[in-house]
Amino acid sequence: MTPDDISLLTQLFDTAVAAADPAEALKDHLPDPPKGRTVVIGAGKGAAQLARAFEEAWDGPVEGIVLTRYGYAAECPSLRVLEAAHPVPDAAGEAATAEILTLLADLTEEDLVVALITGGGSALLAAPPDGLTLADEQALNEALLASGAPIGAMNAIRKQVSRVKGGRLAAATRAPVASLIVSDVPGDDPAEVASGPTVPGPADRATALAAICAWNIDLPPRIRAYLDTAPEDAPAPDAPRLARNSVTVIASAARSLEAAAALARAQGIPAHILSDAMEGEARDIARAHAAIAREIALRDRPFPRPCLLLSGGETTVTLRHKGRGGRNTEFLLSFALAIEGMAGITALAADTDGIDGSEDNAGAFADGATCAAMRAAGIDPAEALARNDAWTAFDACGQIFAPGPTGTNVNDFRAILIR
Repeated sequence: MTPDDISLLTQLFDTAVAAADPAEALKDHLPDPPKGRTVVIGAGKGAAQLARAFEEAWDGPVEGIVLTRYGYAAECPSLRVLEAAHPVPDAAGEAATAEILTLLADLTEEDLVVALITGGGSALLAAPPDGLTLADEQALNEALLASGAPIGAMNAIRKQVSRVKGGRLAAATRAPVASLIVSDVPGDDPAEVASGPTVPGPADRATALAAICAWNIDLPPRIRAYLDTAPEDAPAPDAPRLARNSVTVIASAARSLEAAAALARAQGIPAHILSDAMEGEARDIARAHAAIAREIALRDRPFPRPCLLLSGGETTVTLRHKGRGGRNTEFLLSFALAIEGMAGITALAADTDGIDGSEDNAGAFADGATCAAMRAAGIDPAEALARNDAWTAFDACGQIFAPGPTGTNVNDFRAILIR
């Protein structure tokens, strides 16, 4: 891969992230001020930056609590920014969620709640229902993350095993709730972002049970027993107590991909967005992308060279072993194997929040020589993929992409450049 290609792919990523910048995304979507208090609550990997942007844009006093992942905090003069664990919840997240619920309980119809929700909020907002504990919620998250199920199936289950998900957080206050959402889910359904704490969706307990069967999810026995006997479903979208609420998606993968495509075209490279809502096993989605890239490189179809392929969405990884990596590095390792030996193909796969899985990288770069470079460094790429150990493979050959936390989150970003 050439320095120019790496530079272009990095610029594309930066442009996609900038298109979801909280300050820009917020400015045209501020709610009307209330007669009473303005209380901000927030949760997600980009929630602190979103909260800071809101404070700067809001004309009037504001108070509240925002919860984000460890290391993702931003300074907010009037708001408390708390940190907790992701992707598996911890006691700090449970304590912060309890504080948010207490804050909401004191509000009246004259007040306004502004809910700033981004991806990652589902794990951060830890509030197991009566009869279950934090340990149960942790076990549930671990089981879901290892299952390979799509985000919609996982959320359908999470919503039924929580005191805040599935619209329950909005239902915990008498004040109207204005939800401003940065979408990281395929299709940009606001009820799916962070498992919809302030946005109810149509999924009920029957939907959750169907998802368990469809994806053969091995749930902890205590969770399964609770689902079989849960006293009530999450609020329905037409619940009267939520009628005064508003919901706005202020940033999404679609807008970020369009911004990246515009940059490529301005530099004379035709760009094609395959989809902003791709789901499925990361290694399988990678092979499909590789087949398209090979077809273009060999036969100039369905698009002539040069060109850029872009896609977004949220892939999944079924954990077979406990290697190091995330869905973007796993995607790219599978992609690298599928284009091995091909000239003129360079790719970047990265998470727009800056962190892919549990490591400190957003993703990695790859081309037709990547697998040879891994072998030269003593790593068998096929074996690394089988072990879910993509980070180790890319680190060994020096192709890790680590921009650090970005302050936003519109999920996966994939760019494939074909010269």
